Amino acid sequence: MTDNMARLNFIAPFFIIENLQASVEFYVDKLGFEIKFIGPEGDPYFAIVGRDGVWINLKTITPEIKPLPNHTLHEWARWDACISTDDPQILFEEFSSKAVVFKQPLMVNSDNLLGFEIDDADGYRLFFGRPNED
Repeated sequence: MTDNMARLNFIAPFFIIENLQASVEFYVDKLGFEIKFIGPEGDPYFAIVGRDGVWINLKTITPEIKPLPNHTLHEWARWDACISTDDPQILFEEFSSKAVVFKQPLMVNSDNLLGFEIDDADGYRLFFGRPNED
């Protein structure tokens, strides 16, 4: 990196959702995220949830604007976010203990990634994993 380049810190996906409370509860109760922001006060429609260095933006728009997860557009582009973790096995066990439903269990996939897939409360597909080291 040269001296005149700014450092990038992280990326946070932005998901259009139907129900803010249900979405936030899923991330907090099932996945162990924390609420970083919710607002505006009195009539919230936007939230940021985060865990470690991962943040996800959640926003309701209007009743006619629905979530549009990638897998509804094409089966080969099914992930809406790929979340890196050093130990997919431990995370899989943590999520299993919270009755998270898996779209794909812990496995090495065709891209040689060790991990698993889940759908959030609005159908956005999240992959948790890392490159397979075996």
